[in-house]
Amino acid sequence: MKIIADMNIAHLADFFNEQSLGKPVELISMVGREINADILAEHEPDVLLVRSVTKVNDDLLKDNHSVKFVGTATIGTDHVDIDYLAKHGIVFANASGCSKHSVAQYVIASIAELRPDYFFQPITLGIVGVGNIGTTLAQYAVSLGWQVLGYDPLKPPSAVNNSSLEKVLSESNVISFHVPLTYPEHSTYPTHHDYLMTSKRWQQVSDTAIIINTARGEVLGRDDIVANMNAVVLDVFEHEPTIDAELLRCVSIATPHIAGYTLEGKLRGTQIVYNALCQFIHVSPVVDFHDFLPKEMPLFHALHNPLNDHERQQLLKKMPSIYDIRADDKRLRAVANVNGDIEGKDFDNLRKNYPLRREWQSYIMR
Repeated sequence: MKIIADMNIAHLADFFNEQSLGKPVELISMVGREINADILAEHEPDVLLVRSVTKVNDDLLKDNHSVKFVGTATIGTDHVDIDYLAKHGIVFANASGCSKHSVAQYVIASIAELRPDYFFQPITLGIVGVGNIGTTLAQYAVSLGWQVLGYDPLKPPSAVNNSSLEKVLSESNVISFHVPLTYPEHSTYPTHHDYLMTSKRWQQVSDTAIIINTARGEVLGRDDIVANMNAVVLDVFEHEPTIDAELLRCVSIATPHIAGYTLEGKLRGTQIVYNALCQFIHVSPVVDFHDFLPKEMPLFHALHNPLNDHERQQLLKKMPSIYDIRADDKRLRAVANVNGDIEGKDFDNLRKNYPLRREWQSYIMR
């Protein structure tokens, strides 16, 4: 079995080898952005494993006659033409839910950094998109005693999916986006900023509201961010992997698409795709990602509902030890060129060499 894979997939060689798959394996790992049609034609792999930077579509696979399985070690799938794969009989798997805690915790950490007083106020958190990540974020918000307004027209009404978009935008102290990137040809509710978060809709948002985007860069327009006064947290960017100097100056916290980059989140992503490949080739999984986790660190305990005032104070106090989001912001700004822009190669290098943090569940109170 020949596998071409993005080298940034966590513990790639530990999961995809002869012992773990029960047959001879040739694993070719490479930079995700460099996986192209010529590479596939040269190596003729049976399996293609990617992350979000590789566009899996007709351009990549039109001359392919070998790939039978595509896996992405990510929650999002907008970089994959799923219909094309189905039409050509190529089995597809994504890592649904793998980094839901990682991203939700990133959002909470960014709020703690910008407005620590919100940990002790009954604020309103607006969530646009209440899938795996949005629903998990809502659970954290409830732990902190916050009101949740959620909007997702593709989900049935629920305790989380409880609001209109207009109400989310106009009544929330913090608005966090957790939607896939879609266009009118993909969805009756497209999420590109030309259709969802338009310039007109920005006017419905209070100037004091914090806007957070960990979904896809094109969900928020670059020009709208620059034109408005809101505190904005961006982990994704409209023209990623490049960031222009003016946008960088206007963003309160900027990080290089690493919101889901915890050790647990990345390992879960690998595990889910590995399990799917095992099912495809009819073998039993023999690798467990828990074997690659370090021992638990004695700092904090798992969250539970609801946190009392002492627990909130402890969480806020320990936040820099658990996840120093400002350090990630500084690392990104430090690689700006003489014009103040972030170049794509430097953005990608930060992602490639990111020191994976741990999820809060790994921390235990002394």
